[in-house]
Amino acid sequence: MSAARTLRVPGRHGYAVEFSPYVPGRLACATAQHYGIAGCGTVVVLDQDESGLQLSRSFDWNDGLFDVTWSENNEHVLITCSGDGSLQLWDTATATGPLQVFKEHTQEVYSVDWSQTRGEQLVVSGSWDQTVKLWDPVVGKSLCTFRGHESVIYSTVWSPHIPGCFASASGDQTLRIWDVKAAGVRIVIPAHHTEILSCDWCKYNENLLVTGAVDCSLRGWDMRNARQPVFELLGHTYAIRRVKFSPFHASVLASCSYDFTVRFWNFSSPDPLLEIVEHHTEFTCGLDLSLHSPAQVADCAWDETIRVYEPACLAGPA
Repeated sequence: MSAARTLRVPGRHGYAVEFSPYVPGRLACATAQHYGIAGCGTVVVLDQDESGLQLSRSFDWNDGLFDVTWSENNEHVLITCSGDGSLQLWDTATATGPLQVFKEHTQEVYSVDWSQTRGEQLVVSGSWDQTVKLWDPVVGKSLCTFRGHESVIYSTVWSPHIPGCFASASGDQTLRIWDVKAAGVRIVIPAHHTEILSCDWCKYNENLLVTGAVDCSLRGWDMRNARQPVFELLGHTYAIRRVKFSPFHASVLASCSYDFTVRFWNFSSPDPLLEIVEHHTEFTCGLDLSLHSPAQVADCAWDETIRVYEPACLAGPA
């Protein structure tokens, strides 16, 4: 593995990190004071240069920030979500407060994602109030509320292929696929026997999703026949906090865990574990793979550090 570029954010514990879809090397990290239990939150915007990671901008909010998503139509805009039930729309080109605050959820908002399909400018948020809300950032209120989960929602992710389609993962042990146009759930998959903390869509197969759960397992699901997982990946020793498919390698994904590690997998291989990276000293919560550099990965943890690095397993040809 190449030497990691590291930035420490004192007093802030990392929850989520995401590379900019527009600016190579730029990333945003959502953080919280006191491990997200109390206090405020900060979203930091970082850029990379020869000397490492540089803090470009930071914005404070009066509650912990748990997730961040970049706009898909403006390189300066991002949205965060927080423990007070609100979403914040920020313009990173200005040094002021949020452009807009959307507050409709009644409990912590743990997930936010901006649609990537062409022609849509939609955002989904998932909350501990057991609802998913659909937003158009130029409209001051939600467009729709999706109900059906029977416990807290940890993860909401748009399909990169199918317009108006997103997935959600919940403490009710299900993965659900939703259709915005139908305003309801399309598929309910009882994916694990424990809480599911993360899900993601394969970038190369519109029917394939992955879930990561408290039972330490990763499971792949084919939407067309979800009675059994198409793969299961075992090795983490504590709950899996986030999972991401590679945008460059069709059968590669990465996962991070409360066991302090990030693991890289080739789910189509008989020996799927590619590499284990252990460079944090606390729960590793945030993870993303660059859209611009095939080998570059970012993660963040409760140890107050954000790291950008190139694991050896991604350094080869895509």
